[in-house]
Amino acid sequence: MDDVITNIGCLPLARRGVQLGSERRIVLSLSIFMASIVAVITGLLPVQISFAIAAMVMVLTGLLPLQKFYTSIDWPVIVLLGAMIPVGTALETSGGAARIAHLILAVGETLPAWATLAMLLIITMFLSDIINNAATVVLMAPIGIGVAQGLGVSADPFLMAVAVGGSCAFLTPIGHQSNTLVMGPGGYKFTDYWRMGLPLEVLIVLISVPAILAFWPL
Repeated sequence: MDDVITNIGCLPLARRGVQLGSERRIVLSLSIFMASIVAVITGLLPVQISFAIAAMVMVLTGLLPLQKFYTSIDWPVIVLLGAMIPVGTALETSGGAARIAHLILAVGETLPAWATLAMLLIITMFLSDIINNAATVVLMAPIGIGVAQGLGVSADPFLMAVAVGGSCAFLTPIGHQSNTLVMGPGGYKFTDYWRMGLPLEVLIVLISVPAILAFWPL
């Protein structure tokens, strides 16, 4: 009964004597998860090694049945992340990053520095909606530094704009793995993301630019 309920994605709405889990298994799974996080925080293991070991321990202890090991991995997300990071690297090594920096500077010559900062933030948010956020930051960080040097101002606010923009992938389901993970279970369409994401990104720009300039002045 436990397997059937899990496979069809249902939960009983009333107590019917169906056991969905045990406290011992919950404590064990949480202990393994917390141990992997502690190993990463303390620098004992890299994050990819720590969580891989945690997954193997869960299989060896029977928390995750071996026959469900591969089916529990969301392979489309893995492939998506693996494909997007080289895209950002290629854009940087091909000279595309430098070209974007020159274009931003060309437009920014007629704008105040805060407007150029807002433009960099918006461009970073747009790229983060298309490629992986880590790849976006790798791509836009040198652009932000180049723009700051071209304007003769501090690079700190521009780097913070890149950090904020790279974390705001709300317009598409492919910008971040969390967006992709909820698309299927939530029954969302591609267009559902920008309907809610666009007002949210506008709000973030309106709040982030003054806040960044207040804490990291030009």
